[in-house]
Amino acid sequence: MKTSFDWKHLDFTDADDARWLRHESGVPDIVADALLNVDSRPRALQTDNGVLLILRGVNLNPGSDMEDMVSVRLWVEKNRIISSSRRHLISLNEISKKIEAGKGPQTVGEFVNTLVERLGDFITEATEKIEEVLDAAENELNDSAVIARNSPFSIARRQTARIRRYLAPQREALDRLSRITGPLFNEDDRARFSEQANHVTLVLEDIDLVRERAMVAQEEFLSIVAHEQNARMLVLSIVAAIFLPLSFLTGLMGMNVAGLPGLVNEWAFWILVVLMLIITAVILLLFRFKRWV
Repeated sequence: MKTSFDWKHLDFTDADDARWLRHESGVPDIVADALLNVDSRPRALQTDNGVLLILRGVNLNPGSDMEDMVSVRLWVEKNRIISSSRRHLISLNEISKKIEAGKGPQTVGEFVNTLVERLGDFITEATEKIEEVLDAAENELNDSAVIARNSPFSIARRQTARIRRYLAPQREALDRLSRITGPLFNEDDRARFSEQANHVTLVLEDIDLVRERAMVAQEEFLSIVAHEQNARMLVLSIVAAIFLPLSFLTGLMGMNVAGLPGLVNEWAFWILVVLMLIITAVILLLFRFKRWV
């Protein structure tokens, strides 16, 4: 089944694609600049000839971090769509396969909505994966060795921060898209854009909740680590407090000077041992009385 529009996808890092876009495509210069710009922020812009839409999707390419979000740019006219990206985007690939199979979107409005919905689905899946990792980390919160090695709370905070950086303006872009007037999109298209803007709002709320949970869990983990360190330091302090007077006593009695008491007394060693045991018992009783142990 043939669609009612032509779709051309470009790699904006390719010199031939960039040349065609600037000199042969017939799109306004401001649109060509936006489609070829290396850095982009999600936004929607309506002109007399069409709509410029820039979106972001999670990076699901092998060996990549999902929070390293992939940019996709669209120039939408009544009977034509030009898209551009630098990296592979699964959402666009799925749409292309559906069109080839005769089951794809039939209008530009359906195309944009299908793309927006798939991007939203993948972002939701990414958020759920972060939540699952955070749930597992919270269950192992008392195991400081596991937490310290993997640092899941810091990872979750970094991932959510990077995703949220683009989702907030993406919600604004979809909201603006839902209020665009003219024949390019019908009422059903605008209603679906509005629904997707609400969906992004819910995802943002989930991301904020995940970030808050990660912050609270990390603070609790640091508190547990500090408590464990304090317990270890207490043990070392007790050992040092016990052996400090004993070391002083053994050092004093071990001096090789004339007149040292006990040199000719065969019970001197055992008397010294008993004295040190008494000192140790007194120190331990003092610690117990002070509730330090």
